[in-house]
Amino acid sequence: MKILVVGSGGREHAMVWKLAQSPRKLALYCAPGNAGIESLATCVPIKADDITALKTFVMSEKIDLTVVGPEAPLALGIVDEFRQSKLKIFGPTKGAARIEASKVFSKEIMSRANILTAKAQSFDRVAPALAYLDQHEVPVVVKADGLAQGKGVVVAATREEAKQAVRDSMEQAVFGQAGQRVLIEQFLDGEELTVMAFTDGLTVVPMLPAQDHKRVGDGDTGPNTGGMGAYCPAPIGSTALCTQVTRQILYPAVEALSRMGCPFQGVLYAGLMIVNGMPYVLEFNARMGDPETQVVLPLLKTDLLEVMEAVVEHRLDQLTVDWHDETAVCVVMTSEGYPGAYQTGRAIHGLPTTTEGTTMVFHAGTTRTGTEVVTAGGRVLGITGRGKTLEVAQAEAYRVTQSIVFEGAHYRTDIAHRAFSHHA
Repeated sequence: MKILVVGSGGREHAMVWKLAQSPRKLALYCAPGNAGIESLATCVPIKADDITALKTFVMSEKIDLTVVGPEAPLALGIVDEFRQSKLKIFGPTKGAARIEASKVFSKEIMSRANILTAKAQSFDRVAPALAYLDQHEVPVVVKADGLAQGKGVVVAATREEAKQAVRDSMEQAVFGQAGQRVLIEQFLDGEELTVMAFTDGLTVVPMLPAQDHKRVGDGDTGPNTGGMGAYCPAPIGSTALCTQVTRQILYPAVEALSRMGCPFQGVLYAGLMIVNGMPYVLEFNARMGDPETQVVLPLLKTDLLEVMEAVVEHRLDQLTVDWHDETAVCVVMTSEGYPGAYQTGRAIHGLPTTTEGTTMVFHAGTTRTGTEVVTAGGRVLGITGRGKTLEVAQAEAYRVTQSIVFEGAHYRTDIAHRAFSHHA
């Protein structure tokens, strides 16, 4: 059976790695892939958002299933395009993916489905947005409406900072088209939690709860990034809370999309803020999270291919999804300067030659030049440690992280710190 995974980051490396463990004989391909993925799959030099070229490749190679990693091709309608040609593909349609591609549309879904979320107002002109901020309490959150690679959110401590965020987005176009409309949202103070779920549009199967670390510096300081690390399962995601999230957030969102004529098939990601024990939705994504995938998939016991096929074939209700009773911690190594400007092309030394049982090194922004693996992105590697306890998993992840070297490497030294405060 031939499978193509679309994308080139740590999330896609984790997906390929997990699919490679399937007991079925698989021929894996990845477009465009990276230096870590090439040992598990044939990398194809096609960009993730080049839908025409991807479709041509899938038809000529007779690929049995295409799995979409990143959000951009989903927002562009890759699933609709493939389905029209009767090609099997894992992921939501363009209509369903709007739950991530437009923050305003996402709020509309939540209001229709009575899902708890922060109060918000959207603006497509600068002057009314600035006038609204004059009345708004701070801190306040300013979000670009469209896709901005996890960087279109500013938590502003002062009104001036908030106004600057509006001007940057709408006048300076720092997020391009994505920031032409902004959402000004009430700030929620609590603890973040990610709950992702497989869904075929009817049945919803939640994955283990994870917690991402968005800010670049230790102690949650500095600017927001695409994610500096994660751990799973997060203690704050108790069984009772996850049941509540499934019943009051995931199912209502899936049902609301179906009623609007765009049923959701794939992975629905709920980014939550837990405020006084209650789950509020910060955002929905239409695909697996990065770096959460790098801690959730290592704990999945069921064959990932089986789950994906059940989703595509609308028979998720017939499958039991099982998990390992373990913990995983992922530490992200980034280029110096990320999430701002950074250099690429720096040689990476000390990469483990084998994939050890308890530690996985997932490549995010890497490429190969000659015999060397070099940096090719802001987030370079995700090192995931696994263990019976959080302490063991964290120690494993940092043990390997410390043995990998490249010029200007940066990583946080406190991934999973919140979980330890829960233990205390």
